[in-house]
Amino acid sequence: MSEEDELSGRVRRAFGDHGSFEHASGRTFESVTTPFDGSVTAAELENGHVEFDIVVRVPMLSAVVEEGVADVVEDGWYETFELRMEDAGGVTAKEHDLVPEVRRSGGEAVVRVTFTDINERRGVDDAGAVIDYVEGTFVQGIIPGYDYTEPVSSILDQARETAGAGF
Repeated sequence: MSEEDELSGRVRRAFGDHGSFEHASGRTFESVTTPFDGSVTAAELENGHVEFDIVVRVPMLSAVVEEGVADVVEDGWYETFELRMEDAGGVTAKEHDLVPEVRRSGGEAVVRVTFTDINERRGVDDAGAVIDYVEGTFVQGIIPGYDYTEPVSSILDQARETAGAGF
């Protein structure tokens, strides 16, 4: 049995109908609504629940600015990002008691969140909400005064257009 065959039609349909995900391979689905690398790997458990393993990679501040960033600024940015991740459970429809794991890996901050749900559609919705929360938290941490590169420059341009005024 291939890895893809391990998922029932109900779970595959829940991801397919959601609109925020595309099938990547096997049991993994990629987020298509964020400029960051966000994925969800689903596994059906014997008790009928579905486990959702979410991984989102966002660049460290120094990886998206044209000039250098002092270590103290980078460390402070990361610590704040890590603290804000503790509130990720507030964005889900079901209370999952989320415990996000945040770590540095090269020029990225990697967030991993795992939860289970009996309702696959609610679980997919919650996985998308967690990925959106990580992106929003990253955007909240953008520090004015730096010249940003992609994808932050595009995010800022889009925000300016939406707001109708400069930042």
